[in-house]
Amino acid sequence: MRKRATARQDDVLTVLRGCEKPMTAYQILETLQADEPDIAPPTVYRTLSALTDQGRAHRLESIKAFVPCRCDHVESVPVLAICEDCGSVEEHDGSDLLQKLTVLTASSAFHPERHIVEIHGRCSTCAA
Repeated sequence: MRKRATARQDDVLTVLRGCEKPMTAYQILETLQADEPDIAPPTVYRTLSALTDQGRAHRLESIKAFVPCRCDHVESVPVLAICEDCGSVEEHDGSDLLQKLTVLTASSAFHPERHIVEIHGRCSTCAA
């Protein structure tokens, strides 16, 4: 029996929340296949697409991986600090950036659909 979309989304979010580091779609798929061997890649990709559209998960474009959303971004910009050494991701509220980004893109008549800022560097543990 097929699962409903909301149940599938909950499954994927549970997997993402259970991992300290970003996960690729195939890593998520492998984890889900432990309990559900017949799950296919398109199911995971569709679910991840829905979760990112809803703002419940973020796709890290630079490393092609996903993390669960840990902040409230109704009118905000998620700022994701990605450690190049250990792979951890810290999420910050970039509300202060939204107006500046809007002004910046308006000057070229660009119409953004979503905002995500990725910053690469080292976390406090790895920088020490």
